[in-house]
Amino acid sequence: MSLRRLLHASAFAAATLCASLPAAAETVRFGFLELDRNPAYDDKRTFFRTLSQPLGSPVIGAEVALREARFVGQALKLEFALERAKGADAAALIAEANRLQAAGVRYFLVDAPAAVVAELAKATRGSEMVLFNVSAADDALRQAQCQPHLFHTLPNHAMQSDAMAQYLVSRKWRSVLLLEGPLADDKLISAAFENSARRLGIKIVDKRQFVLSNDPRQREQGNVALLTAGKDYDAIFVADSDGEFARGVPYRTVLPRPVVGAEGLVAEAWHWAWERHGAPQLTSRMVKQGGRHPGSGDWAAWIAVKAVVESVVRTNNAPFAQQVAYLAGDEITIDGFKGNKLGFRPWDRQLRQPILLATHNAVVERAPIQGFLHQTNNMDTLGFDQRDSQCKP
Repeated sequence: MSLRRLLHASAFAAATLCASLPAAAETVRFGFLELDRNPAYDDKRTFFRTLSQPLGSPVIGAEVALREARFVGQALKLEFALERAKGADAAALIAEANRLQAAGVRYFLVDAPAAVVAELAKATRGSEMVLFNVSAADDALRQAQCQPHLFHTLPNHAMQSDAMAQYLVSRKWRSVLLLEGPLADDKLISAAFENSARRLGIKIVDKRQFVLSNDPRQREQGNVALLTAGKDYDAIFVADSDGEFARGVPYRTVLPRPVVGAEGLVAEAWHWAWERHGAPQLTSRMVKQGGRHPGSGDWAAWIAVKAVVESVVRTNNAPFAQQVAYLAGDEITIDGFKGNKLGFRPWDRQLRQPILLATHNAVVERAPIQGFLHQTNNMDTLGFDQRDSQCKP
């Protein structure tokens, strides 16, 4: 065979082989933005954590969701990948988001305090990206600080306090003693509960300030018995974002009354003891991935990835703008293993979802509770309805 014929035959064989190989899968990439040192996951804080505190980084939820997405991806010749990026502050995370966006990442999960999330969202407005807030419950992020590309999968304080208020009303516990901590976040939680109480007819018999201090001049503000004396009430709501005080309130009150809020009975997106709608299987996957019980942040990260996968699949991996439109639209149906089809509110990008009311080892109730109705969607009895929204994206 001549050299020319040999080269021609080799080229033909190579072309035939390439044609027979499967096409390389396209990759949908996620970014996971987090602080170098997040105080929420400090070892001392997690050791003494209350029911409302996370045990660790919610990245395990995202990792579990990516594993689940592989089966869908194989059918559509798609792959899903996650890249973690850390920074010391908001400026560093903005730089990381821009770097990843330039490299083709469009979807970002953000695990950071509310002030960092707000700054990041403001700086990236107008960029071709979507941010998912998976760990900041502050109402302001859904109200005055909202942004059109900032979605929220973690329930906010208003949703949590509305769920708790519904439960108190359903039990006919309509008079509540409110204990409020000194931190700014404590004030936010307290204000949210006061708003829920006004709307649902709960009487706050008194609001008392507590402090954690060894100063004898503040003894009365750190003594549970003294703080809970002198009034009659049906329940005690503790607004304690740090949790160290709240864990010592149950069984130390003057009156034998239930404790709710930061300890005793909490309102959360997820709890490992939820036993319905396939929840134990999801919990077991997260335990296997992270070596610990999952919490609300883990679920929020999991559902954020799952929402994007749903959008990519249903739009047949359409251009980014179409994916976002579907993600934010009324047609999307996301299974969060909590019994309701989930989707995002168009006015503030908050994920509609049931709230689990739980003790340390059991889910007592799921809100919205029967009898609390809304004209279009009962889940909108939790949090900011459209008429209450201050979001002007």
